[in-house]
Amino acid sequence: MTSLSESPAAPAPPAPSADVRLRLYRSMVEMRAFEKRAYDLFLQGLVKGTSHLGLGQEAVAAGFGVALRPEDYTFCTYRGHNHTLARGVPMAPVMAELMGRQLGLMAGKGGSMHLTSIPHRMMGSYAIVGAHLTIANGAAWSSKLRGAPEVTVCFFGDGTTNIGAFHEALNLAAVWQLPIVFVCENNRWMEYTPISSVTAVAHPAAGRAPAYGLDPILIDGNDADATFAAAASALERARAGGGPSLIEAETYRHGGHSRADPGKYRPDDEVAAWLARDPIPTYRARLVAAGVDEGALVRVEEAAQEAVDEATEQAMASPPPDLALVHRDVFSDGGATWRR
Repeated sequence: MTSLSESPAAPAPPAPSADVRLRLYRSMVEMRAFEKRAYDLFLQGLVKGTSHLGLGQEAVAAGFGVALRPEDYTFCTYRGHNHTLARGVPMAPVMAELMGRQLGLMAGKGGSMHLTSIPHRMMGSYAIVGAHLTIANGAAWSSKLRGAPEVTVCFFGDGTTNIGAFHEALNLAAVWQLPIVFVCENNRWMEYTPISSVTAVAHPAAGRAPAYGLDPILIDGNDADATFAAAASALERARAGGGPSLIEAETYRHGGHSRADPGKYRPDDEVAAWLARDPIPTYRARLVAAGVDEGALVRVEEAAQEAVDEATEQAMASPPPDLALVHRDVFSDGGATWRR
């Protein structure tokens, strides 16, 4: 974890335990296998609507997913497959939701951009840029009022940092000292535009943190150890009453903005440089160098692929939603009749 105000020689945090490192690797491998399958199913016409893959950004979700407690809350953007899996949501209902099947998390009515699992404290993926930051503040405020040792983590992209809700949410979180951690997944590109071309500071999130009395925390979002260390530190601070944190995790999406976008507008040398920093093979090599049995890593990889295969079979065997579900969860009483 690096603060912009720190010396470059600042000591690195201690490495996580061997057990934590294996959990981080397992989480990333499962995410990668799941999203590659989701893309394959899209090419077959089995995934309906749009979707936004997080291929290449797995280390951020994994680091926080391993550090979070079951009672903590997660809010994320429409690029939320990885964050949903990181909270322990089974693959089959996530895959079924992407395919619009009744087994899905929302019985097939939400799709890729609205993944939600209240039992896992995964409080939703939000399609409107920046909309969830203020809602996440509400969850954190609830925890503070109840005196509950819960922390809210809110993930968002670099483009959100130029949305008014970003500044409003940070200001109020700081004023009220809410137990919340804001995490900017800076993959350098908005939909088709580089964030650097429309932002006055070099680091769109960390560079603005001091304006709200927060430390400017910048981390390598492709390093699972770094994301876990930053998550653990910020979560501990919030849980102890230390208030909010803002973390900018530098990362890169391997593909375009959405599944229909080939991403050809990005410079070839930039893409090649970031692909060489792929968080999964990089972390695998680190674990092997640290003495982790390579056979154990192979078993993790095989188990992840088997889990994706099984989830796919279950999702494909599930029928489309029954029409009787169309009005469910629309109004507070579960019906379609407007109550005056």
